[in-house]
Amino acid sequence: MSADLPIGSEGRPVSAREWAGFMSMVVGMFMAILDIQIVSASLAEIQSGLSASADEASWVQTSYLIAEIVMIPLSGWLSRLLSTRILFTISAGGFALFSALCAMAGTLPEMIVFRAAQGFIGGAMIPTVFATTYLLFPPSRRAHVSVLIGLTATLAPTIGPTVGGWLTQTFSWHWLFLINVPIGMLIAVLVWNLLDIDKPNWSLRNTFDWWGLGFLAGFLGTLEYVMEEGPRWDWLQDETVRNLSIVCAITGVLFFHRMFTRRDPLVELRAFKNTNFASGCLFSFAMGIGLYGSVYLIPLYLGRVRGFNSMQIGETMFVTGLFMFMMAPVAGKLSRYVDLRAMMAVGLLMFGTAVWLTAHMTSEWGFWEFMFPQALRGASMMFIMLPVNQIALGTLPPAMMKNASGLYNLMRNMGGAVGLALINTIVIDRGQMHRQHLAEQITWARAGVQSALSNMAAGLRPHLGGNADQAALAKVMAMMQQQALVLTYNDVLLLMSAVFFVLIPITIFLRKPGIGGGGDAH
Repeated sequence: MSADLPIGSEGRPVSAREWAGFMSMVVGMFMAILDIQIVSASLAEIQSGLSASADEASWVQTSYLIAEIVMIPLSGWLSRLLSTRILFTISAGGFALFSALCAMAGTLPEMIVFRAAQGFIGGAMIPTVFATTYLLFPPSRRAHVSVLIGLTATLAPTIGPTVGGWLTQTFSWHWLFLINVPIGMLIAVLVWNLLDIDKPNWSLRNTFDWWGLGFLAGFLGTLEYVMEEGPRWDWLQDETVRNLSIVCAITGVLFFHRMFTRRDPLVELRAFKNTNFASGCLFSFAMGIGLYGSVYLIPLYLGRVRGFNSMQIGETMFVTGLFMFMMAPVAGKLSRYVDLRAMMAVGLLMFGTAVWLTAHMTSEWGFWEFMFPQALRGASMMFIMLPVNQIALGTLPPAMMKNASGLYNLMRNMGGAVGLALINTIVIDRGQMHRQHLAEQITWARAGVQSALSNMAAGLRPHLGGNADQAALAKVMAMMQQQALVLTYNDVLLLMSAVFFVLIPITIFLRKPGIGGGGDAH
């Protein structure tokens, strides 16, 4: 009898075959999200291997993000056209192919092209898993599955630097990409053979909105570029950034107009009429700022201030992932018995506190100093991610799920992009201010400065002779630069913690979702 019930209905068990297919999809999503940050601890090695500058090497990460952001909202339409099974198989197989090409890239332009293709085709795996969770499983099971999805979506970027650092130090940077090849091919085979939950709607190809796709790519692609490159080139003072900002504004207006006026839009924006979905997207955006911002800023400190290599950075960052994993079952159990709004408020408080504690770091901080804030941040993520997933997607009807899932995941990635742009802008502005302020304090009129320079010069004179005074002065300037960096990073972390503290009262105004996450979408 239960076999005759529609997929996702209460009383219809999910078969072992479907479970295996779904878990294969989860691994694919983990792989796609992991690759956003897997290169972050190894950019120096990639830069050296491709004979690129530090600014140019950052495009190894940026090109992937731009392409992935364009694909995520498009994946809903593609999933309806091709079916979940076909889209995911193509996505996993294509991801493996372009990963192999990334490993074989010999120049920076080749790497950028292959990374963009990897991000674009792999980006479909992320929202497809979120949508499948609510299409395949009945409401009573979604809380458990949401724990798994939330853990995967937040754990992957958190341990990205750890995995990347280990692969680079143990083998070479090429293995950041080669590791994806066998896994991606295996996932493609498993999903094709094990999971078939919907049918393709080939009639959609007759009404495909090519103009909408062009406006979407123009809007999101240029927006991501402006967010990434604006801080580096003083925003609109740079001609390229200024011109692409204009393109972004024009294509953005055209995209939104087209999506709201077409009968069968490429991206269904009407999902934002659902209050819980719109609120969930807001929190997902903030989660992107905290998730990607912290994973970006702390390795930056460890590399620039402490001089850690990629493996040491990865080991320090691993604590967050470990505590996320440990807290996942606790969060899942609590979500069945407590108000999800209260659970999310506690998670926001924990995350904000963890970032606030980190904002008191000094130039001597290492693994042990970071351990408690990192552990608290890791634990807090599950208390945020799980309720947000259920609040945003748990009450939507099946017809809206695929498009809404793409929008929801887009908001997290856009939060990361905007967050990184703001971080870089603040680092530039506050860094200049702190360097100027500290430089004003290092004068010959201060006895402490004279004493420090004399002591340093005396220690260096046996090795450097007459150059000891200049070397001592250079050392003092390097210390000043280092302290300015630490103060700047602390400023950014304080602002990031404020974002999460401000969001806590907003949870009161959310519509109360059902225990375990929303109503039955069927």
